Amino acid sequence: MAKDRVGYALGYGKFTNVREMAEVMKRAEERGFEMAFFSETIELMRDSVTSLAAIGLATKNLRLGTTQIVRLRGPVVMAQSLATLDELTGGRMTIAPGACTKSHARVHALGQDIGATPPEVLRDYVESMRLLLKGDKCSYHGKTINFDNVGLGWKPIRTHIPIYLPATATAGLKLAGQIADGVVLNAVCSPEYTVNALRIIREAAAAAGRDIANFEVAQIINCSVEDDHKKALDAVRWEVATKLDPVQISFIAAPKMRVGEPYIRKEDIPLFEKAHAAGGMEALIKAIPDSYVEGMTASGTPDEVKKRVQQYRDAGVKIPLLRPAAAHQTERLLDLFAQ
Repeated sequence: MAKDRVGYALGYGKFTNVREMAEVMKRAEERGFEMAFFSETIELMRDSVTSLAAIGLATKNLRLGTTQIVRLRGPVVMAQSLATLDELTGGRMTIAPGACTKSHARVHALGQDIGATPPEVLRDYVESMRLLLKGDKCSYHGKTINFDNVGLGWKPIRTHIPIYLPATATAGLKLAGQIADGVVLNAVCSPEYTVNALRIIREAAAAAGRDIANFEVAQIINCSVEDDHKKALDAVRWEVATKLDPVQISFIAAPKMRVGEPYIRKEDIPLFEKAHAAGGMEALIKAIPDSYVEGMTASGTPDEVKKRVQQYRDAGVKIPLLRPAAAHQTERLLDLFAQ
């Protein structure tokens, strides 16, 4: 019987440091997990390059992946560090370059108006990085990236490293179908959202004349496993709230709703904004209904969590990337999905 594909995701929360992440991923590998995925986030947690170097050296076979927001690094540096990490880890790297929204630009003190949309910038990065990774001198002229006769100083051990796009909004999903090797669907999304997102990807790929039979579909799935259902919901409610704070509403929650996320209700948004204005994140967390947590995460008792993750698989996810709600749940989640 073929084993279920499964990955483990870290990096979003502040409760696990880099050394601990490397040790956790080593234990995930011992339990038959296929992939270690690191989320480099707007909250300015640990950086992906350093973290993946540590994880790569601690493991032997795990495929490695990470989000990296474009414009925070140029495409040449991104290709250079990706090829170096791939060499360090014996050809195990993948990358998920993400669009730089106005919120990302503001947090990182970058200009917000560069005369191109985030998907246009992302396309330039993907296309130019693919040229650079071949190891030869190359030129690229896009809307925002332009260079001539530039190349890495050595031949990468792999001249094609899989590029997946982390996508939430319709534009990003379409771009994934048009140019990427796969997609990493966002955390705090329901299986119903996943069905709608994959339909958009398939339609975009068909319109571009692409065969996506080997297209990878990964999704970060927030997991909270406890013996008590309510306790599990409370443990992960904080992460659901992070996707619904005033900063995130416009570029996370609203795009999810347009794709077809049924668990976010338009009439609830003013209530969340009011709660946050009155008491910050602590008040917002308390304002998040159980239905949001149950709908957009895999939370509850061990049996409930396994059943919910299967629903994501049934929706079309090929490799669930499981992210624990709290550090104390790590071993239990690893054991629950051990292959």
